[in-house]
Amino acid sequence: MRDDEHALEIRLAGAAAGTVVLLLPFAVITAMVVGGVDWLHGLDEDVSVAVHGFASGHPGLVDFMWAWCLVFAPWTWRVAALGLVIWLVRRGARSTAWWVGITMAAGGLLGVLLKLVFERDRPSFLDPVATAVGYSFPSGHALNNALGAAVVLAVLLPMTRHRPRLRRWLIAGGLVVPAMTGLFRIGLGVHWLSDVLAGWLLGLIVVAATMAAFAARRRRRAVPVGAGTARE
Repeated sequence: MRDDEHALEIRLAGAAAGTVVLLLPFAVITAMVVGGVDWLHGLDEDVSVAVHGFASGHPGLVDFMWAWCLVFAPWTWRVAALGLVIWLVRRGARSTAWWVGITMAAGGLLGVLLKLVFERDRPSFLDPVATAVGYSFPSGHALNNALGAAVVLAVLLPMTRHRPRLRRWLIAGGLVVPAMTGLFRIGLGVHWLSDVLAGWLLGLIVVAATMAAFAARRRRRAVPVGAGTARE
């Protein structure tokens, strides 16, 4: 087997395994949210009340969290993805460009659909430090930040093998930005902890699933004509 075929097999196996591994905790959290499991509801309530109490006494932090979430809103990642698609097309990487576009669209649509399916109410306080419209589960900010960061890293990291400093900055940004955005949504009192965890997981699931699908498609196209026929 050639080196490129071997690498493709590894990517396919890794992406498929990643999808399964991430899907399990997401399914568990979703089942507990839908089933109204008491200990998860209690944990969500305790975290929200504690964080809201802290945020209420720090208006400057609230302003910073709100500004951060505005900068790293879902549409910011979609615009960034569009720019990435255009750049990839100009470089002749049309297959990767298709993957970026489809992955971002699929993740965004899936998040909206699940919100409508589950119809979970957002946290409610008598003196909220911030408000948001729509349903709560899963967190759209957490989902799209994890989704967008994973897509950007998947595209750019292979190009930075010989630039370790840039590679470290990309990885750090890809981890810190989604993490801070999700935590700030809890800090603003507009999402439960379980909303954010589910959003992070779902974003990574979509990336892993589409990577597996595209790798499988490339693998099928790489099989020589007649390779599956019996020898004469």
